Amino acid sequence: MKTLRDAKIGETVKVVRLHGEGAVKRRIMDMGITRGVEVFVRKLAPLGDPVEVMVRGYELSLRKADAEMIEVE
Repeated sequence: MKTLRDAKIGETVKVVRLHGEGAVKRRIMDMGITRGVEVFVRKLAPLGDPVEVMVRGYELSLRKADAEMIEVE
């Protein structure tokens, strides 16, 4: 299983599944990250947290913990 945290800079990945429960999963979905959407990994902070991505035409920063909940291919 590959997660968004494992994706490399400059890579475009497709969301397969969201893990997590309740409010955490809802918050990720409210940011526009849903099954089937393509996510482009733009930058990674020097210590690896957060990761900056492009999703649905806007830039978004995600914590490592949140990125681990997003399964991609």
